[in-house]
Amino acid sequence: MMDEFMRLARKNTKNNIETCAVLAGSLKNATFSVTALIIPKQQATSNTCQTENEEEIFEWQDKQGLFQLGWIHTHPTQACFMSSVDLHTHYSYQVLLPEAIAIVMSPMDNRRKYGIFRLSDPGGVRTIQKCPLRGFHAHDPPVDGSQIYEHCSHVILSTDLKFQVADLR
Repeated sequence: MMDEFMRLARKNTKNNIETCAVLAGSLKNATFSVTALIIPKQQATSNTCQTENEEEIFEWQDKQGLFQLGWIHTHPTQACFMSSVDLHTHYSYQVLLPEAIAIVMSPMDNRRKYGIFRLSDPGGVRTIQKCPLRGFHAHDPPVDGSQIYEHCSHVILSTDLKFQVADLR
């Protein structure tokens, strides 16, 4: 799915423009499975991506009987990390579903081409919850001594999992 996302984001990536998408799926036998990549209409720059017409995302998900499990986006020329804007975006996913994931695709990062992240809980979640700032800014470390975000240890990658793509752009 990540390879397909990068194929669909190729034009934007070549033009140094971020691309974002929603990861949707289902819960079966106590396991969440991402089975859909939904690319919404969006406005983007070299370091931001904002979805538009979000009702189209929910309508498509509803017709498929799926719900949001996270999101994916590119960092066309940056390293693989979660920016402050990414942290605030991911908070809205993780507060609704603690298992929600954020995937950052970073084709120019020679150390790591992708990362699958989440806010640390409770430290990172509380830090972002209490932060009134928007845009790019620094955050103090969580009071519990944890990092503000972490690599997901609960994600298993599978090349056998079938998935759908809905490009709503």
